[in-house]
Amino acid sequence: MAEAGATPPQGPAGTAPQAPGRLGANPYVRTWFWLLVLTILELLVVFLPIPRTLLVVLLVVLAVMKGVLIMAEFMHLRFEKLSFVYSMLSPLLLALALLAGIFPDALNRLP
Repeated sequence: MAEAGATPPQGPAGTAPQAPGRLGANPYVRTWFWLLVLTILELLVVFLPIPRTLLVVLLVVLAVMKGVLIMAEFMHLRFEKLSFVYSMLSPLLLALALLAGIFPDALNRLP
């Protein structure tokens, strides 16, 4: 039993020790938060009075940012060797090349 006037155990630099495995916010919660922020930005961009070309570019950039975040966190690519990351990103580059090929069609409105 601890004494009445005893001080609580101190960690490094006089701070109280943290529970094991609690080194800040859960990475999945942080990822969810940033995905929410990017989704809200996408919604705001859609309602801005900007030219259609800029709208499409912004939406594609925000979607790529969300994809990279998902690949880094949920596919755990940020912990992998760089060569493996490059092999996973090559389909993304192919998809971007294909999008660049059909980009002019995205700017035309359907009748």
